[in-house]
Amino acid sequence: MKTERAEKLKKWIKKIGFWGFLFFLVKGLVWLAVGYFIVK
Repeated sequence: MKTERAEKLKKWIKKIGFWGFLFFLVKGLVWLAVGYFIVK
């Protein structure tokens, strides 16, 4: 029972980790673009 729960948690962390990484990557690129256009 305990190991099964741990496996589910690992899957969730992988899913959230992937989407979290993607989200922050896009957010970072957007801020870089905004900063670039403000300076320009």
